[in-house]
Amino acid sequence: MTADDTSGFPPGYFVIRSVACARLLDVTMDEIEDGTEIALWPEKEKSLVESFRDPETNNQVFFIDTSGALCSRSAGHAVDVEEDRLVLRHRRPVSHPFPNAYAHPLPKFSYSPQTGEITVHFTCDPAYPPPDAPASNAWKSKTYLLTSIPMRRPRTLIDDASEFLASTILTPISWGRAAPQATPEQVFNGDIDLNEDDVVEEERGEEGEVDDSPEAGRKVRVIGVVDRVLNEKARNRRRWVVTPLRTVNAKTTGSS
Repeated sequence: MTADDTSGFPPGYFVIRSVACARLLDVTMDEIEDGTEIALWPEKEKSLVESFRDPETNNQVFFIDTSGALCSRSAGHAVDVEEDRLVLRHRRPVSHPFPNAYAHPLPKFSYSPQTGEITVHFTCDPAYPPPDAPASNAWKSKTYLLTSIPMRRPRTLIDDASEFLASTILTPISWGRAAPQATPEQVFNGDIDLNEDDVVEEERGEEGEVDDSPEAGRKVRVIGVVDRVLNEKARNRRRWVVTPLRTVNAKTTGSS
């Protein structure tokens, strides 16, 4: 790549903010170990001027290196995708059969200032199937996007009581009969809702978009998507604002 080719990201150092939850990409616990997860955390440093910033906040700063990989400033390592998580990745020696989950080309990240989307580009199947697996190019038809994950606050006894009262009022009481139990067939046939963690990210309903947990952190995931209609909250989870750091303080000019 050339010095001007940063795949839509600004040259130099920058921070990446989620539009949905206003948190920054953050190397968790400021670790440097291989496999450390990258998540979302509240902004630690407000200044964008290098000389004013606290170096302890560099785990929220990233850059594009000369190979085109997204890298952490604090750790100095590239960002990889492990299953669907962003993680730090040391460079690794080739091991066969190549590519595999341990040794593979690092993904490339690109940013569109117009859509706000961060796209992840793979040169091989990110599932890294074994050599004897049937050949499949299905992964090539997907667009891999970075998305934030909303988090609901823990349910309380008041929530449960309110839900119970609502269901009692809206549902006719069946005297003397126990409520029917879900069968395994209903679960596997899709008649029963799965746990929230099992919901396909692009198919979250309005309720699943609620993000009201008091927890500071949020998770970020890479999802393979096809073209489909999304609500505004779902689109915002895939939107990011990338802001470059400055070496000097911005000055305003004007007549006095």
